[in-house]
Amino acid sequence: MDCIKIRQLEIFAYHGCNEDEKINGQKFYVDANLYTDVRTPGLSDDLEDTVNYAKACKFINKFMTENRFDLIEAVAEQTTKGLLKEFPKIKAIDFTINKPNAPIKLPFGNVAVSISRKWNKAYLSIGSNIGDKEGYLNQAIDSLYDDENCRVLAVSKFIETEPYGPVEQDNFLNGCVEIETLYEPKELLATVNRIEAEANRTREIHWGPRTLDIDIVLYNNDIVNEKDLLIPHVEMHKRLFVLEPLKQIAPYAVHPILNKTVSQMLEELQPDNKCAGCGGCNMKQMSEQ
Repeated sequence: MDCIKIRQLEIFAYHGCNEDEKINGQKFYVDANLYTDVRTPGLSDDLEDTVNYAKACKFINKFMTENRFDLIEAVAEQTTKGLLKEFPKIKAIDFTINKPNAPIKLPFGNVAVSISRKWNKAYLSIGSNIGDKEGYLNQAIDSLYDDENCRVLAVSKFIETEPYGPVEQDNFLNGCVEIETLYEPKELLATVNRIEAEANRTREIHWGPRTLDIDIVLYNNDIVNEKDLLIPHVEMHKRLFVLEPLKQIAPYAVHPILNKTVSQMLEELQPDNKCAGCGGCNMKQMSEQ
């Protein structure tokens, strides 16, 4: 990806654990790589097509002088998130904050913290089979729109499907959502669990009825293998109710383990190749978002 580089931006601010740092302040120096499209403005020669680096520098200065943190780790994290939210054309950032006057009672050249942050692409499967099903799905989408750490890029049509698993229950309404997010996978999981809780989701019966179910099916091309989170979702390639709406918005998204596109996985799961464990799915498209 193309990059705009800022080097040794000098900022006088009041960050540090010691009281004299909070009172007297000190100089910090910032280095930043802003990853963005440079080809388009390179061809158009139009400032509106690029990231205005002067404004980016002013933002960094304003943010670091108006906020105070004990740790330069926090300065780096919060300033970087602020930049990504403020400048939509920035897709990723490498950010280094240098603290050459750190309170160290030994000879040293510099202390610095460097981080890399970006907007991450994720796909979520959403479903409901209790009460106002469409209302619950729209509530989930609205919550994602309202979250400053998420950008909703696309929403599939809703489809009606038969329930998965052995529990007898009402049919589901299912859809998929494409988002960009600043959350790491575990943070995104906590966020979707909170949205489920706001819809009064309970987990009393495995594969049982629920007001709202949100699964992270893909996250960038990452493979996450943790006790309470597996990405890509371990069952996504077996579930028509995931693949059908997902194909509407991301037909060429690739499963990072199977190395197959969503379209390819769906083709392998057409009704004559019934979904394991559910006896096939009846689907009909519902409302369009």
